[in-house]
Amino acid sequence: MSLATAAAGAQPFVRSSSSAAAASSSRPLHAVAAARHRRPHGSLAAAAAAARRRRRRPLLQVRAARTESTGVSVGFRAPQFELPEPLTGKLWTLDDFEGNPALLVMFVCNHCPFVKHLKKDIAKLTSFYMEKGLAAVAISSNSIVTHPQDGPDYIAEEAKLYKYSFPYLYDESQEVAKAFRAVCTPEFYLFKKDGRRPFELFYHGQFDDSRPSNNVPVTGRDLSRVIDCALSGQELPFVPKPRETDAVEALWS
Repeated sequence: MSLATAAAGAQPFVRSSSSAAAASSSRPLHAVAAARHRRPHGSLAAAAAAARRRRRRPLLQVRAARTESTGVSVGFRAPQFELPEPLTGKLWTLDDFEGNPALLVMFVCNHCPFVKHLKKDIAKLTSFYMEKGLAAVAISSNSIVTHPQDGPDYIAEEAKLYKYSFPYLYDESQEVAKAFRAVCTPEFYLFKKDGRRPFELFYHGQFDDSRPSNNVPVTGRDLSRVIDCALSGQELPFVPKPRETDAVEALWS
């Protein structure tokens, strides 16, 4: 995703019929009439054909580009943050999770179809592993100008509806998303720490192979395997797959 509302505001300029009429009305009537008499019949036929082609021309179509949620590597230190939880009004910081051996940071939002596809399973998976010592937090960084449904009030409703066992925070300035180098939703970052050392990135990748349109069941296989490894002190058993997404679910939009 670009750091701006790319493609969202790209609208072709089309001159309206009223403006065209206004332009022609500024000419004297006798000049208009004379011009009509001078115009050959061939020009009239060509103009009519052009008008028919314009009517048949399809509307501008913008195809979503593909992007991958890369940008950070294993060992990347979790950035500091301080963000509000709309449901409770509490301010959360990275230090609130210092007592946990692993921290899952998820960049999500309410409107994204990819997030909607996983919501129930995200709630189940995090609840299961939080009982084993995992800490988890979700962050929404989308602009409420373009997506009002991603605003604080709706975040609170979402957290209550799905009974999230983790805090769901609001990143109004988008500075936290930029610090994590998050570019789309959902993005999953699993950090682990050893003793007093800071949280370091252990995994950045997909939830599993399921997507809204590929008919693959949601299992959370990729994420659950790496959480098991992080909590048990094992190395990653596979190469993480980047979270491939459509630009429509990009942050900054």
